[in-house]
Amino acid sequence: MRVNEKYSTLPAEDRSVHIINICAIEDIGYLPSEGTLLNSLSVDPDAKCKYGLYFRDGKRKVDYVLVYHHKRPSGSRTLARRSQSQDSRLSARSGRQDQPLPGLGSPEGADGPESPQDFHEDDKRFRRAEYEGNLLEAGLELECDEDTKIHGVGFVKIHAPWNVLCREAEFLKLKMPTKKLYRMNEARGLLKKINSVVQKITAPIQPRVAEHRPQSVKRLFYAFSREKQHLFDLSDKDSFFDSKTRSTIVYEILKRTTCTKAKYSMGITSLLANGVYLAAYPLHDGDYRGENVEFNDRKLLYEEWASYRVFYKYQPIDLVRKYFGEKIGLYFAWLGVYTQMLIPASVVGVIVFLYGCATVDDNIPSKEMCDQSQNITMCPLCDKTCSYWKMSSACATARASHLFDNPATVFFSIFMALWAATFMEHWKRKQMRLNYRWDLTSFEEEEEAVKGHPRAEYEARVLQKSLRKESKDKKTDKVKLTWKDRFPAYLINLVSIIFMIAVTFAIVLGVIIYRISTAAALAMNSSPSVRSNIRVTVTATAVIINLVVIILLDEVYGCIARWLTKIEVPKTEKNFEERLIFKAFLLKFVNSYTPIFYVAFFKGRFVGRPGDYVYIFQSFRMEECAPGGCLMELCIQLSIIMLGKQLIQNNLFEIGIPKMKKLIRSLRLRQQSPSDEHAKREQRYEVDFTLEPFAGLTPEYMEMIIQFGFVTLFVASFPLAPLFALLNNIIEIRLDAKKFITELRRPVAVRAKDIGIWYNILRGVGKLAVIINAFVISFTSDFIPRLVYLYMYSKNGTMHGFVNHTLSSFNVSDFQEGTAPNDPLDLGYEVHICRYKDYREPPWSEHKYDISKDFWAVLAARLAFVIVFQNLVMFMSDFVDWVIPDIPKDISQQVHKEKVLMVELFMREEQGKQQLLDTWMERDSAKDEPLNNHSPRAGLASPEHHTGAV
Repeated sequence: MRVNEKYSTLPAEDRSVHIINICAIEDIGYLPSEGTLLNSLSVDPDAKCKYGLYFRDGKRKVDYVLVYHHKRPSGSRTLARRSQSQDSRLSARSGRQDQPLPGLGSPEGADGPESPQDFHEDDKRFRRAEYEGNLLEAGLELECDEDTKIHGVGFVKIHAPWNVLCREAEFLKLKMPTKKLYRMNEARGLLKKINSVVQKITAPIQPRVAEHRPQSVKRLFYAFSREKQHLFDLSDKDSFFDSKTRSTIVYEILKRTTCTKAKYSMGITSLLANGVYLAAYPLHDGDYRGENVEFNDRKLLYEEWASYRVFYKYQPIDLVRKYFGEKIGLYFAWLGVYTQMLIPASVVGVIVFLYGCATVDDNIPSKEMCDQSQNITMCPLCDKTCSYWKMSSACATARASHLFDNPATVFFSIFMALWAATFMEHWKRKQMRLNYRWDLTSFEEEEEAVKGHPRAEYEARVLQKSLRKESKDKKTDKVKLTWKDRFPAYLINLVSIIFMIAVTFAIVLGVIIYRISTAAALAMNSSPSVRSNIRVTVTATAVIINLVVIILLDEVYGCIARWLTKIEVPKTEKNFEERLIFKAFLLKFVNSYTPIFYVAFFKGRFVGRPGDYVYIFQSFRMEECAPGGCLMELCIQLSIIMLGKQLIQNNLFEIGIPKMKKLIRSLRLRQQSPSDEHAKREQRYEVDFTLEPFAGLTPEYMEMIIQFGFVTLFVASFPLAPLFALLNNIIEIRLDAKKFITELRRPVAVRAKDIGIWYNILRGVGKLAVIINAFVISFTSDFIPRLVYLYMYSKNGTMHGFVNHTLSSFNVSDFQEGTAPNDPLDLGYEVHICRYKDYREPPWSEHKYDISKDFWAVLAARLAFVIVFQNLVMFMSDFVDWVIPDIPKDISQQVHKEKVLMVELFMREEQGKQQLLDTWMERDSAKDEPLNNHSPRAGLASPEHHTGAV
């Protein structure tokens, strides 16, 4: 924004900082005033304005900042450009849209024809001048600063005066505190004593924040109205609208204020998208560390929330909401509730794991597998290169499998399904409490007024469509995008998503081929130690490959999902966010869980049998599960992927990438800045400009939802998953808090009543977890085969003989040509019959190698268990939903009490007005009555007066 010469009386070198103050128009009730230019004459103007937090006069607070790129022209070109800038601003205020753009024709005396780059700069300058002029007409006050440490970057500081704040608060229906105070319902009797004891016990883990202390008195809030200002607590106008509310109000004005060039209307989102402005953001309250730093909410949050030293404390959610707004406050509140709920899940998971450790020596099947005296010879795991092997060599795997495959696992699966339902109900109740505390109980009506602002890309597409329509049929109807306009984008979305899911499946298939080929290659190794650890080596390396691929594809899929959403051109930010969340979740869900689904439900299911194996590409045999089952391998897969994603993606990337970006941005700005300006202290808006822009809460929610899937979907195979999730989240809360306080620009506060679409995703994952855990217990673990053997085939009612029952026999003479082991005497003796894990008829049977009756009995039991388990757990979850009310009783009573108090307040006000009106009317009648008795006309009409006169 250039200095407007009409107001300037300063030399050219002092025009880098100025203030333009124009009040709003008269028809909305504001007093008109002339624009003035103020300049601080103090010795240290930066100290007076608190280093950028206030205007140069030190009185008006900076509520918002616009950042733009500028060039400092010189010579005659300076005069030409300033003249053009002034003319464009005057034309903008007068509403003229047919003015030529700066640069299309240069005035006499300029430096000749402009380059294309100059033309674009002049075009941006023209749009900025018009837009800022419209902001001035909307009542905002602006101050420009181009004399900064960041070379080539200018800042427009925006202040909203009191009248504008009142007008916009009424328009946005913001609930503000009234003078009315009322006492909240308090617990009595035994419950009161219990609450007091709990408060004393939890006092050390409570944050030292005023907003977090329990209060017995609450102020009544009501939607602001200028007509009823006397109802509100206006004792301190400076703090009536806090910094979060002020920035929200200014942002709403910035969104609806437009500049026009021809018929192209551009709001702040379009101006940012087109590079007219580089950035737009509210300021942080001040520095967060330092000895001489003035105390502010940011510093308080840093000390009591964003520090790892206070990891054991509750979050000051009310202060987070006060500083960042309801939407971010709800995210951290949800994350806190989720982390708290992980504590009982972790305790039960550890107990289940310890139960497995305690009973591993008493487990009969693992004892039989480790018994070398049984001398069970197993069939080769691959063709030619693999030889026969003894079952006792898999003793360690069998013992480890019992740690995660025992009767307690079934109990833990049921417990986690009920835990998920309880967590959802607990969050709904917590959300209602926050809605009451934050006065969001009637938010639905309020959000309708402001949620439909179109996005910049949507406006640009509508403009293109309207121009094409006018060139064809000259119609001027209102234009909007239909499904026909978006059909190519929908088709691209469908094809791209199918293609990326196919890529994920192809990568999983590639890892399977890697496992098979690596196992065959290691089997040819001459070292006995290498051959004895083939399964562990192949499993570990394959899982690490899966982890690396998942992390890389997560980043790629996130970018692709954003691009696919952009080409759809959603109208509003809410629609954009919901579509982006759906695509990103679908792709990341498939990417994260496909390798785990393969191990859980497909590995070892389609192997075939010795002499008739199933092959991939006619050369690779399908993988087999270990003799102890695939559950141990599923546990390894799940634990490595979960822990790796949490450690690398959620922590290292989240810490390292923002710091690296901040360092690169700071180095780049230092290189651009002149060396003689480094002695000057940076202003608050300059420091905030070097921070990372806020990119939304979608990545934060996404990583937690994926973790929630790891905790619930396959918890039957990994009871320690809740414990590792708990440890991660304790760090994650402080990590996210530190990022918001120190690494990111302050986001615009957004009002929200709930966590939106994420709640539905959580419910969907919770329902899916019941089904998946039923199938994991039934088909992946040996829980059902053991029950069937115990009650149908055991001779003495114990598990003795179970391993032999699950193994079938194969005559080595029935191997296909070229598939028999090259070294059949590797064990030191000749093998005639080998064993393999399946339910098939023996080679001496009439129907040799056919599926036996035992297989169908076990399959029927497995399917029956899935049906019973699923319906039982679903019923219990729905019962929990029904028993626990969504709205706490005390909150519903308090909401009702507030409504009654509000009605009484307005009734009392109306009665007061009526009494005042009656009093005025009585006074008027009392004044009129003596006047009527002594008036000449009254005397003429009175007979007694007439007689006396005679």
